[in-house]
Amino acid sequence: MKEWQKETVYQIYPRSFQDSNGDGIGDINGIISRLDYLKKLGIGLIWLTPMYRSPGNDNGYDIADYYQIDPVFGTMDDFERLLNEAHKRGIKIIMDMVLNHTSNENQWFQEALKSKNNPYHDFYIWRDPVDGHEPNNWVSKFSGSAWKYVPELNQYYLHLYDVTMPDLNWRNEKLRNKIFEMLKFWATKGIDGFRLDVINNISKDKNLPNDTFETPLDDGRNFYTNGPHVHEYIHEMYEKVFGPNNFVTVGELSSTPVSEAVKYTNPQREELSMAFTFHHVKVDYTGGNKWTLGHYKLTDLTKILSDWQVKMNHQGGWNALFWNNHDQPRAISRFTNDNEYRNESAKLLAMVEFGLQGTPYIYQGDEIAMKNAYFNDISQYKDHESINAYNELIDNGVEKEHAIKILQQKSRENSRLPMQWNSSKYYGFTTGQPWLKPVHHDDYSVEKVLKMKNNVFDFYKALIFLRKNKALLTDGKYKLLDSKDNSVYSYERYDDKGKILVMANFTDKKQTRTVRNGFDLLLGNYQDIKLDNGSVTLRPYESVMLENK
Repeated sequence: MKEWQKETVYQIYPRSFQDSNGDGIGDINGIISRLDYLKKLGIGLIWLTPMYRSPGNDNGYDIADYYQIDPVFGTMDDFERLLNEAHKRGIKIIMDMVLNHTSNENQWFQEALKSKNNPYHDFYIWRDPVDGHEPNNWVSKFSGSAWKYVPELNQYYLHLYDVTMPDLNWRNEKLRNKIFEMLKFWATKGIDGFRLDVINNISKDKNLPNDTFETPLDDGRNFYTNGPHVHEYIHEMYEKVFGPNNFVTVGELSSTPVSEAVKYTNPQREELSMAFTFHHVKVDYTGGNKWTLGHYKLTDLTKILSDWQVKMNHQGGWNALFWNNHDQPRAISRFTNDNEYRNESAKLLAMVEFGLQGTPYIYQGDEIAMKNAYFNDISQYKDHESINAYNELIDNGVEKEHAIKILQQKSRENSRLPMQWNSSKYYGFTTGQPWLKPVHHDDYSVEKVLKMKNNVFDFYKALIFLRKNKALLTDGKYKLLDSKDNSVYSYERYDDKGKILVMANFTDKKQTRTVRNGFDLLLGNYQDIKLDNGSVTLRPYESVMLENK
């Protein structure tokens, strides 16, 4: 068992974590100032979203220079100090890395624009027009065509994401070698691993065929998701960088079935340590469409989680467990009750996550029950994806009020509100004007939560402790107890020595369920928890973890 399989990872979105200089944007020195807070929480690794030089069209996922820290976050000296201070506290650092595309301001792409004969031109994916139109019908993840025409070259370049983010051509060995060289540069800095953005999209079908559009998912992804050489490319990275540096790596694997995720994460294949998959956070996509007012059924959610638990466990794969990240609205607002049962809901989600097999991830603010932004006007949004989706909804005849409600539920801007540290203006995040302003006053902050009895922060601490000290939570097999229960999610982790039972009431009504004799309370999210012989009555959003030795 690897150390990182028992540890907990804390994701920091630097722009929104802590500002140290009053410019309204979080920075590296701000992160350093909060390392003792993270040590107190008990986390073992920090995942930092991109801090490389970038024009910021996709909040840093559009990298203009892989070798430079963006001045808005600080300097390379600041970053090296962060590494040193984190390591002093026994905390490892995982950097986010984007290898599917670059910014169009990247020097490689600027060279590629000069001529078809420029050696950097083939670092990207170019095609000539077909009958005066785009080379195929693929759709960008940010809406519209995935192709951008460059008149000077009479060619289109592929951009699966924003138009300012051209896709790299991994078939080019020179490009791959440049990437490996760059990854080694960061390894020499002393980092401990990488989170690899949309890594399963780096290998495209060389014929770039049209997709069918029979469903909303037939938008081109059938020909670039988990493409023909993706495992070969990642294994090459393992051989040259990940393995020799003993890196912890996690791949973002959207639209990936379990069979593929196992290939990426089975240690015998020497590719990645673990996988982020997203089926469970698409459970409220109506007809597969994200931009709808969606509703979910608990049985659908538990089926997805259970399928991944059983199949990854049995086949030697490893999950990265999460509810929230910088690209997802807050789960507390999405799956539970972020108002009347806010504390209970936050703890319930934490318990369900930490009871599963995999490495748990906390996204900044989870530990104080931060909730959605609830912006009420499109002018408050900065995120290109959200703005594009809103405009498309309006163009399709959706009323503005309804379109805003959809964004309030689905926009990734919901999770990007600045971290709430205290009760001062802008919650102690900055002394200036924050880059993204909250619109509602929320009295929750680290300062307030830590003063509460039986608070969410301490609940996470207890779960992190259990993860490190209960081998059953790491190694045990998984079993869903009732696949038809649409109110309570109940599952067991078990081996030949004992069982741990997790029960979570996802409703605002009391729910009574039978429990076999011999279980004792390990942890619960209410203060006065009572176990009756043979049954347990769960109050609204109550969750319990029971142990049978």
